[in-house]
Amino acid sequence: MKNNKILNSIVVFVLILIFSNQKINAQKIDTDSLLTVIVKDMQNEKNYAKNIQRALMAKKIAPNYLDYYLILGRNHDLLKNKDSAAYYYNYFIKKTNANEDAFNYLINIELEKENYTEAEKTIEQAIQMHPDNRDFQKKKIVLYQVQKETKKEYNYIQSLQVKYPNDPEIKQSLFLIESKINADRLGINYSYTTFNREGYGPWHLGSIQYIRERGWGSLIGRVNYANRLSSGESIAEGKQFEAESYFFTGKNNYSYVSIAYSPDLVFPRLRVGYSFYQNFKKGWEADLGLRYIESETIETKIIVLGVGKYIGSYWINFRSYLQNNDNEYNPSFALTTRYYLDTKYDYFSVVAGYGTSPDERTTLGQFEQRVSLNSFRIGAGYNRLINNHYLAGIQTTFNNQEYAPNLKQNELEISLMFQYKF
Repeated sequence: MKNNKILNSIVVFVLILIFSNQKINAQKIDTDSLLTVIVKDMQNEKNYAKNIQRALMAKKIAPNYLDYYLILGRNHDLLKNKDSAAYYYNYFIKKTNANEDAFNYLINIELEKENYTEAEKTIEQAIQMHPDNRDFQKKKIVLYQVQKETKKEYNYIQSLQVKYPNDPEIKQSLFLIESKINADRLGINYSYTTFNREGYGPWHLGSIQYIRERGWGSLIGRVNYANRLSSGESIAEGKQFEAESYFFTGKNNYSYVSIAYSPDLVFPRLRVGYSFYQNFKKGWEADLGLRYIESETIETKIIVLGVGKYIGSYWINFRSYLQNNDNEYNPSFALTTRYYLDTKYDYFSVVAGYGTSPDERTTLGQFEQRVSLNSFRIGAGYNRLINNHYLAGIQTTFNNQEYAPNLKQNELEISLMFQYKF
C-alpha cells in the first residue's frame, strides 16, 4: 500500500514536470513568434503604438526575454517618445552590454536632447565595450561638433588619424576641421610658361594674396599681374583684382563663391563663380557649380559637375565643365589626385585634363580663343608646411595645345608658391 502511494506521487510529479515544460516551451514559441511579428510590422506596417502593446504583453509573459526591451525602446524612439525610449535602451544595455544597435540608438537620443554629458558617458562606454567599432569613435566627433568644441574635435581627429591612417571618413573630417581653425596667410605665386612655337612667349603670371581662415570659412583677396611676350616684346599686360570665399553652410557641406575684375585685355573683364560641395559617408564628396566669363567680345556660361573620394591618404577628384558660348557646347575635364602627408597643406599632386576650363588662371586670358580647341595636359606638384608657419610649393604642367584648327604647340609651365602662415 505504501509503495503504491509512493508510485502515485512519482507519477503525479512527472506529469506536472512534463506539463510545465510543455507550457514553458509553448510560451517561448509564442514570444518568439510575437517578436517576429513585431519586427515585420516595424519594417512594413509601421504600427509602432500597437507594437508597444504587443511587446508589453510579451514582457509580462517572459520578463527575462531582453529583446523585448530593445523592441520597446525602438518603437518608442520611432514615435518620438525619447524619454521612454532612453529608459528601455538603458535597461537593455545594463543587462547585456553587448548590443551595438542599442548603444547607437541611445547616443542619438542623448545628442538630440542635447544631453551632452550623458552622451559622452554612453559613447565612452560603447567604445570600451566595442573598441573595434569605429562608428562609436566617430560619434565623439559629432559630439564635439554640436558643442562647437573645435580644438577638442581637432585633437581627437588627429589621434584617430594616427590610429586609422587609411580611414577615408577620418581623413575627410581632418581636412574639414583644419579649414575651421583660425589662421591668416600672406603669400605670392609666380608662373612661367614657355612654348615650342618660334617667336611666341614666354608668359609671366604673378599674384599677391591674403587668406583669412575662420570657423565660418575663409576669405581670399588676390591681385594678379600678367605679362605675355612675343619675340622678346611685351604684347599684353595688365592687372586683375580677385576675391574668393569658402564658407560652411552645414555640418557636411560648404560653398565657394568668387568674383574677378580686370580693366586690361590680358584678363577677362569679369569672372564670377559659385559651387556647392556636399560631403557624404565613406569619404565621398560631390560639387555642383556655375561659372560666368565676360570679355570684350563674348560671354560664356559654364556648368560644373564634380565628384571626389578619399581613399586612405589619397584624394581623387574628377571635375567636368560644360561650356556654352554662341550656342556651342565645349566640354572640359580635369582629374586631380593628391597624396596627403601630415596636414591639408602637405601633399604630392598629379593632374591630368582635356580642354580649357575657367578655373585655370594661366590661360584664362585666352579662354575664348582656346575653349573650342583641343588640349591635353598632365602635371605634378609638391606642397609642404615648414615649421608650422611657412608654406612652399612647386608644380610643373605640360600642355599639348591646339592654337588653331589642326595646328598644335607644346607648353611647359612652372609654378612656384610661397606663403607665411600666422
